[in-house]
Amino acid sequence: MQSKNVFVKPNLVVEPLVDKWYASSYLISPVTASLFFANHYLKMLQSFVSAPQVHIKALQERKMLGGPFIDYPAARVKEIRSLIDKTIAAHPETLRFAKGVRELNQLLAEKADGHTVEPLYSQVPEPLRGFVELVYDLNNAPSIRFMEGLLYHSRMFHENTQSVRLFLTESDGRPFAFNTPRLPCNDSMELPIPFCDPRLDDLHRARTEPINYQDLKNLLNIDEQLEETFLTFLTTSQPVAKGSFDGEGLRVRYFGHACILLETRNLAILCDPVIGYSYEHGADRYTYEDLPEKLDYILITHNHHDHCLIETLLQLRHKTEKVMVPKNNPGALQDPSLKMMLKSIGFKQVYEIDEMEVVDVVGGSIRGIPFLGEHGDVNIHSKIAFCVELEGQSVIMAADSNNLDARVYRNLVPNIPQVDALFIGLECEGAPLSWAYGPMLMNPVSRSMDQSRRFDGSDCEKAMQIVDILKPKHAYVYAMGLEPWLTFMIAVDDSETSHSIQESGKFVGLCRELDIESERMFCKKEIVLTSD
Repeated sequence: MQSKNVFVKPNLVVEPLVDKWYASSYLISPVTASLFFANHYLKMLQSFVSAPQVHIKALQERKMLGGPFIDYPAARVKEIRSLIDKTIAAHPETLRFAKGVRELNQLLAEKADGHTVEPLYSQVPEPLRGFVELVYDLNNAPSIRFMEGLLYHSRMFHENTQSVRLFLTESDGRPFAFNTPRLPCNDSMELPIPFCDPRLDDLHRARTEPINYQDLKNLLNIDEQLEETFLTFLTTSQPVAKGSFDGEGLRVRYFGHACILLETRNLAILCDPVIGYSYEHGADRYTYEDLPEKLDYILITHNHHDHCLIETLLQLRHKTEKVMVPKNNPGALQDPSLKMMLKSIGFKQVYEIDEMEVVDVVGGSIRGIPFLGEHGDVNIHSKIAFCVELEGQSVIMAADSNNLDARVYRNLVPNIPQVDALFIGLECEGAPLSWAYGPMLMNPVSRSMDQSRRFDGSDCEKAMQIVDILKPKHAYVYAMGLEPWLTFMIAVDDSETSHSIQESGKFVGLCRELDIESERMFCKKEIVLTSD
């Protein structure tokens, strides 16, 4: 193989890591990264060292899979203890920053009483000096505005902690990603390559395009110790070219969860990319090999890992022209900029779209529309649904929209084209507030408060209100997390007795009674919309 052209095997996983932890957008944005390491990951590591059996016992129950429990045997306690020491030694400024955020929040609670905050600047904790503005809202409630762009150009942004871990997956049972650091293991290798490095584009391009083995080996600095493992990731077999859509109208392909590919003869748009790998005995699915050579746009509805997955995004970067994301609430701790994050990992053309903003594209338009709920009632601006009109066909990808006020959709109708296909999530149970935002909360919340504020979408009744107002010809349930290859990142109850499954089943039935084509999407689906 030394002098041959090779391809990356279709089941090669390239996991992005930050300090050994699976990379989410919150571990890239500087402020949230500091809080996640200080308030979540270090505490979880210390808990495991103190009582590994508690973690082991908890993970014997499937419903605890997404909880704060590390999935290693007690024999690896020594390695976890070493990781704690290395993290503390490598990032003192990160931990000091997180401590400073809490101290400054307390300072404002005690001393910002509606009078000018100017005297308080001298009391801002040292790690935050020059990176924050102290402000009031119009109810005289004080808060901190973080200068996020400046923080990306400070010692708070650590590209040198980023790496990628390569391994082959043979089944849908990957270990859960977000609660366990990636320690060394057999048949995998870790490369110290930051996410913005263009060498990753060459690696990912080799899924479909040949590259000389020696060139790839030299490019990635593969030494003799790693070469035997590295060779197992490659093949000389050329993948079958699938080709792009060349028919009439608009082809809509469901890739699993919330990932939708819209294609015309002239344009390819991919929304919320989370893409599975192909292997011999897996459930039938679309994979990277089913994508067109070029993606004109990637659309991201909101900043949750099952809609903005760094692992998939990095593998698509080399073929992506533009990325479109919702605007965030600038400077808000809980709402980091998707645009800044994506630019920091190497995407060149990232554009923000606002509610009701229209962007003209070849053969149609992309329109941002309001997206309510699904964020635990936290003030998050970076969430938007998309209405895409191509070749006279209109598709709404509503993500996890929770119909908290049907009047929003009534106000929407006069300002959008007639809807041909609606995709909406009915995962109407959702995780509690602390599951995603716990590390960023400045004060503890009661259990009842935590359980009442959930990351839930619409139930059947709410979704049917949207259907009654928008009157789509097709209404599909998606973003349910049911695909078997998603268990590494989503822990949902997929039993027939689960509330979300029952509600989505009712929704599909009611739509069909109205002669609206409907189904709960699973694994893969192709729909071609035409004027006929």
